[in-house]
Amino acid sequence: MSEMQDYQSSLSDSSSRKFETFSYLPEMNKDNIVKQVKYIVSKGWNPAIEHTEPEHAFDHYWYMWKLPMFGETDVDKILSEADACHKAHPRNHVRLIGYDNYQQSQGASMVVYRGPMK
Repeated sequence: MSEMQDYQSSLSDSSSRKFETFSYLPEMNKDNIVKQVKYIVSKGWNPAIEHTEPEHAFDHYWYMWKLPMFGETDVDKILSEADACHKAHPRNHVRLIGYDNYQQSQGASMVVYRGPMK
């Protein structure tokens, strides 16, 4: 069995912080994000956008950007809402969530814009 890797993430080193599973992979480009949004839509999950200040990403609830986009299937509209949130809050992290109605939980969650780290 292989050994588990320690990613050395710490609160004192803001550049090392990880947010979700995708944080451990190479940074997603625009095409990768589009594929993830298409996956969320294909599963029938409701997309939502949240944001928060980088220094509060681990110890506070994230702010909701508008209401979840119940039933939205237009990938461009979903991405434009994430972009609008980022433009309105350029110093905040912005994440995309896919809410699963049947499991009553988040089916997906990923940071799509990172605010500047201090």
